This record gives sequence, structure tokens and C-alpha cells, in this order.
Amino acid sequence: MRTRAGSIEIENAMIEIGFRPALPRLGLILLATDMTTERDVARCIPGEMAAFHSTRVAYANPTTPENLRKMLVHLGHAAELILPGEPLRAICYACTAATAVLGEEAIQAAIHAARPAVPVITPLGAAARGFAARRVRRLAILTPYLAETALPVACFFADAGFDVLRATYLGMEDDRRMAEVDDATILAASRAADHPEAEGLFISCTALPAMALADRIEAEIGKPVLTSNLACIEELTAAAEGRLPTSSTNVGDSA
Repeated sequence: MRTRAGSIEIENAMIEIGFRPALPRLGLILLATDMTTERDVARCIPGEMAAFHSTRVAYANPTTPENLRKMLVHLGHAAELILPGEPLRAICYACTAATAVLGEEAIQAAIHAARPAVPVITPLGAAARGFAARRVRRLAILTPYLAETALPVACFFADAGFDVLRATYLGMEDDRRMAEVDDATILAASRAADHPEAEGLFISCTALPAMALADRIEAEIGKPVLTSNLACIEELTAAAEGRLPTSSTNVGDSA
């Protein structure tokens, strides 16, 4: 090949090419505005255990049921963009409020239209299974949302067979600001959301940076605490290890 500097010749190296052992691969579908989930997953799933690959889905605030419903038509295309043609152990759709509004069946159908047979993880499904595995039936719930968005989250657990003793919301409408809530606020809100007869506390929203505080809150209130991201990460880890649990979210199925 001629260049300004003269001729360049290229030649085949003629060596055998080796390949690294394949890691389990996990897919994440994130909101366009998500600031928290990738960081939390990276903290908990080491690179030698699995590789995670994320894509984004169009979303615009405020976090209302109407806006959350608009994401459904984009989920199939988002799933298609995650390593086309490569096997995935699971795909996690990382939006708690949208799971409550859209329903798990609709989300799974949309993703499976693009990636058939790949297990689909949602924050609420994972949390329901996580609490059932911990033999927790009576719940307190903390959400950062508006009241109209918090209610479907509480209803999801009630429909799954849990007794929701208290459901508390912070009245926030922008998930980007939810991602900036400080530790002191999350700790105080968790104490306020607890109920003396509750057996566990669920802290909703993948944007809310509550996962790192879960152990501390659990120690303070003396009962199991799951956050949206912690629940998802438990199931992503299980998927990486080839032990993803049943898709049932009904607490009675694990009793």
C-alpha cells in the first residue's frame, strides 16, 4: 500500500489464536436517566464471576404511571441491542415502578419477543422471591415516588400474597433526584417506614442509593431489608452461578 511516507507491507502473523474462557453474561435494561444501577451491580458482581452488559431505554420524567407505561414498546428493541447472537444467563429490567405499573407478564413478553427463553429479572419479582425465601410475609414498604406511583408497588406485593402493613412514599417525581438522596434521609425514612409488626422492609427504586445502607438499616430495625438493586443482584448472581430460582412471585409458593 502506498502512503505519503512510502510503501507499507502487511503480513499474516501465522500464529494460532487462543481465546479466554467464556464468562457468564448478564444483560441490564436501564432507564435513560438511571444513575445508580450499574454502579451497584459493579460493586457486587466481580468481573471474574460474570460480565454484565447494559443498554438504555427511552424514558422522561416525571415518574408517573403514564410515563412509565410508555417504556413498554421500547423494551424489545432494548433487549435486541444486548450482544445480539450471544447467549445471556438473564436480562434484568431495572425499573421497580414500571414493573408495578406494567406487570411482570407484559415485561417478560416484550423482552422474550426479542430474546426468547432468556430469564427475565425484575426488581419486584426478585424482591418477592427474596422475601419468600426469608420466610417474610408481613411487609413495610418505603418508596421515593409520588403517591400515584407508590400505590402500584404496594399492590404488587399484596397481590403476591404479602400483608402490606405500611407503605410510605417521599413524594419525589424525578428519578435523577432520587439518585442524589443522601444517606441520612434514607436512614430516617427507613426508620419511619418500618412497622412494629412487619417482618421485613422493602426499599423501592433502582435509582435510590439505598443498597449500601441495607445492612445498617437491617441492624437498626432488627428485620430483613431488601432494596430494589439488592434483590436484582441476588438473582443476577444466582443466574451467573446457574441457580436462578423459579419465576413465581407468590409468597405462598415458597411457604
